[in-house]
Amino acid sequence: MIYLDYQATTPLAPEAREAMLRWLGDDGDSFANPASTHKAGRAAAAAVEVARDQVAALLPRGGRVIFTSGATEALNWALFCGARAMPGGVAGLSIEHAASLQCLERLDAAILPVDAAGLALPPDAALIPAGGIVATMLVNNEVGTIQPVADFAAAAHAKNSLLLCDAVQGFGRIAIPEGPDLIAVSAHKIHGPKGIGALWIRDGVDLPPLMLGGAQEQGLRSGTVSPALCAGFGAAAALAADRLEVDAAHVERLWSLAMDMLPEWTINGAESQRYHGNLNIRREGVNGLRLMSDARGVAFSLGSACGSGSGKVSHVLRAMGMSEADSRASIRLGWGRYTSEQALRDGLNAIKDAVRLQGGN
Repeated sequence: MIYLDYQATTPLAPEAREAMLRWLGDDGDSFANPASTHKAGRAAAAAVEVARDQVAALLPRGGRVIFTSGATEALNWALFCGARAMPGGVAGLSIEHAASLQCLERLDAAILPVDAAGLALPPDAALIPAGGIVATMLVNNEVGTIQPVADFAAAAHAKNSLLLCDAVQGFGRIAIPEGPDLIAVSAHKIHGPKGIGALWIRDGVDLPPLMLGGAQEQGLRSGTVSPALCAGFGAAAALAADRLEVDAAHVERLWSLAMDMLPEWTINGAESQRYHGNLNIRREGVNGLRLMSDARGVAFSLGSACGSGSGKVSHVLRAMGMSEADSRASIRLGWGRYTSEQALRDGLNAIKDAVRLQGGN
């Protein structure tokens, strides 16, 4: 299998796996509860704090990292509890991930439009709530466009509102802009383990807890923390920080290769203001769903993994004004650190062969 679906998840880094194994043993020093006050518990708690610092190093200064079960929990927490703390109203982009968008819908939020390139329109003060919360993702998970988070943070702050940034697809890949008050991130998008994420909370922001039942995670998130998952997340974050420039250069080489090999396809979304590890493209006459079946040796997608089984057309592409036919003729390719140039070349050739089976050129 040639894996070209890095937006859905990424391979676990060997360094992250090694960091986790230390806390998966069968002796007390390996499986202790980090909330316990005995020696083994304190050692586990220390490992959690090391990981917290490693994750925080990729985020703005002046805030704290609270571990969660993933970015979905972090976004739900920020929006539902943030709306209670800041009751002035909620707004968010029409292309937000479902983990945010479904919360926005439940909260009767103002939905902020994007243009045909998948970029947010300039903040409209009439749509920005006063004393509320605004959700603006950093990198869109389906088309890779980079949103003007700092502009929306300034617009939110001008009306005494908080800015929540879903940074899942940008964390460890591009710089996180200054300005957000809340930032959601996930481990498995940066070669860490699944089942853990975090919410970064700016100093001075008072966010009520989502779950009650214990004083874990600084009294804000109840539940026993997994030292193994934290250690894997931390190791992945530290590796991403060390390899930031090398990984970015590799992604750019793969982007150039894909551009050379796919001249007949049209790019969905802005070409320059985007993360180049995400290529969402369409071609007239292609049936994306059938293409996935015909090129079954290549792992790619039609859009967000959490919505791919619904049969619905991508809400991101439709928000960009794309027709249903063009949306269904679109596919998403994603690559990163462990994608070789040869693997990408072989994967793209397999997709091109499958297109010919559909009657394309």
